[in-house]
Amino acid sequence: MTQDLQPATGAGGGERATSGPVRPAPLRTDESEGFWAAAAEGRLAIQRCDACGRWQHPPRAMCPACHSVAQSFVDVAGTGEVYSWSLLHHPRHPSFEYPVVAVLVTLDEGPRVLSNLVGVAPSDVRIGLPVEATSAPTAEGDVPVFRIREAS
Repeated sequence: MTQDLQPATGAGGGERATSGPVRPAPLRTDESEGFWAAAAEGRLAIQRCDACGRWQHPPRAMCPACHSVAQSFVDVAGTGEVYSWSLLHHPRHPSFEYPVVAVLVTLDEGPRVLSNLVGVAPSDVRIGLPVEATSAPTAEGDVPVFRIREAS
């Protein structure tokens, strides 16, 4: 069962930061529509091949393993850990705050997702950092991003 994506909080915690730049709306394709539809409902759903069970992100029209075109979007918990990361400084776009912390997250279910890590100082990012999905506003709704997972 997936947890609802909660809005990202400001640097000091609390309510979502509403000031600052607004991200552009994501580009939607026929293949990615299921991902964005789930995100609009506050869920994180990753594409999975109906024939062989292979996870794939970003979504594609055909499974690269078995070549099946039967694909479904499956809700995931939205928890995982940082597999790799990078600080993006350039080129600057007015819709983002810099540096952007780009992360490749290995979800607990296995697939890897490329996203942003929010609400964290760049000096605190490390491989293996436990993270959870949250959301960030765009010009047309929210997109999934990640934040540090609270200790349970």
